[in-house]
Amino acid sequence: MGKGNALPPAARGVVCDIDVGGATPVAQRCRRVAPQFREKLSDLIKGLLSAKMISPSTSPWASPIVIIIKKNGVDIRLCIDYRVVNGLTQLMVYPMPLINDLLEDLDKVLWYCSLDMASGFWVVSMTERARLISAFITPFGLFEWNRMPFGLKNAPQIYQRLIDNALYGYLKISSDDSNDSEPRDVFLTGEAETEQKPSVLGRRSYIRDILVTADSWDTLCNKVDRLLEACDKWNLSISVVKSFWGLRKVDYLGHQVSMDGLEAHPKDLQALADLSFPSTLRAMQSFLGSLNDYSRFIDDFAIYASVLYELRESDFHEITRKKPKESVVEKAKSDDREEAPAGEDRWTRAERAFTVLKTKIAATPVLRHFDPDRPPVVVVYASKWAVSAALMQEHDGVYWPVTFTSRTLKSNEINYGIVDKEVLALLRILEVCYTLLVTRTIKVLTRYSTLGWLMQSTSFHGRLGRWTALLSPWTLEIVKCTKGEDEILGTLAATITPRAKVDEALIKIAPQKQPRQVIVMPPPTVEPEEKLLVVSFDGSVRVKRGGGAYSAIVWQLPQWKVVFAASEYMAELTVNEAEYRGMMLCLDLVAPLDRGRLIIYGDSNLVIRQMRGEIECKAPG
Repeated sequence: MGKGNALPPAARGVVCDIDVGGATPVAQRCRRVAPQFREKLSDLIKGLLSAKMISPSTSPWASPIVIIIKKNGVDIRLCIDYRVVNGLTQLMVYPMPLINDLLEDLDKVLWYCSLDMASGFWVVSMTERARLISAFITPFGLFEWNRMPFGLKNAPQIYQRLIDNALYGYLKISSDDSNDSEPRDVFLTGEAETEQKPSVLGRRSYIRDILVTADSWDTLCNKVDRLLEACDKWNLSISVVKSFWGLRKVDYLGHQVSMDGLEAHPKDLQALADLSFPSTLRAMQSFLGSLNDYSRFIDDFAIYASVLYELRESDFHEITRKKPKESVVEKAKSDDREEAPAGEDRWTRAERAFTVLKTKIAATPVLRHFDPDRPPVVVVYASKWAVSAALMQEHDGVYWPVTFTSRTLKSNEINYGIVDKEVLALLRILEVCYTLLVTRTIKVLTRYSTLGWLMQSTSFHGRLGRWTALLSPWTLEIVKCTKGEDEILGTLAATITPRAKVDEALIKIAPQKQPRQVIVMPPPTVEPEEKLLVVSFDGSVRVKRGGGAYSAIVWQLPQWKVVFAASEYMAELTVNEAEYRGMMLCLDLVAPLDRGRLIIYGDSNLVIRQMRGEIECKAPG
């Protein structure tokens, strides 16, 4: 099992089926393979045939292959492009575990085992229908899978359900299911397990990665024994070479877990820290997606990342054309205390935020495991355009972080008072850490005593009333930070930026967000004999036709004489685009006229409010 070059025994009680409804079979064309990879592909197919993973097929279905070059630059990996099949497959609804949930409840653990299930999806047999639909086409022929391959839409859910049932024992293997017969799915037979035993590990796993935890060596051995019994019962195998047994610290789901706390995996962090600034929007999105897994380790993460999320494809095209003489990255490394110019462009701020994020990646702290026996402490912070919060607990007289969370404010939230913003920060941490904090008394450290007054009042209306209702189930102890406490919170092993200096530290990368303007404009009035132009525009879309029409009319007052009227039709328009084009059409009509006073009417709230400056236009031009 170590090298995975033999067919693993089929797991009992589970099969993979692919339900495409009444869809017509789709046979895609064979893709070309580079000459240097053809022999390697042939050897891979021979190996899969020898291991009985695949069989020659006469299926009317055919999905193309994708050749992936491994890190050594020589070997290849065979993948199947199942996008068409997945688009036709009915989604299997099953709850996948959240990584944050799997990393909780570890405060009393002293011993760990990090185990990898051998062969993963390949232990799941396929139904006859699934074999036909899984067929893939190569230059050497058409083949179908006898075991569940990677890339199928419902493969993770099927395997996760198998592992959950093996660990918790909800359903039993049918008496008709023997090792020599065709496997039957216990989730179709639905026979409940008669022996009511406790769960094997007391926790879920994440697909094929299993974490065994214990507060003593004997307990660890007992759990491993029960796990091996469950694996034997369901015909599951553990990869010995990829598993770690009885250690004080193990790697699990991209993290290092130990009795000291939770650490980000150094190898993954180094790979992120070595990245240069992405040159395309897709590469930037990939970087942010990878970094988002470690957002809990970085205070004010969302604030820095928001600047990068603002970038659009046009920004990358524009910067590649400009080719500036001086690298913006070098500017980003300048003194952090220097404020950014008022008109600094989006790209410069993004480079600066990217540099700061990489610096923070290289110095991620150790997050302590949440201890239910220690009182939780929440520190909330609000600035003009962002809120952040940290969940901490006191160890040996020092506050240590458990997790960080943050977010930027929306345009309308920027207008809120500082106390309102701190409530947003508090609601944020309560939502993120709900399972840890529910039913507990929480000490909230704030810079303003008015937050405590807000929690005690019962006469609020509007948003304050709604927030008070949301906070009413919680037991909160609001404490105003003294200067000494604030200094302690700001010197925790370089993990938390001192709150008094956060605005100064972030000012150079502040997102280009402005408070939503509320312009009070009374309805226009017209004198009986006043001479002026009145313009009306409108737009509509017919979804079935896939297009839309827009029109504009210009009247001359006081006679209400129609000066111009025009309408146009375009394909592939949205409703807002049709309204915008109607507005542009009316402006084109009045351009050659002696306008004087001009009144424009329209029924699009978005277009009118953006013209009046009340709503920001996110993609001008």
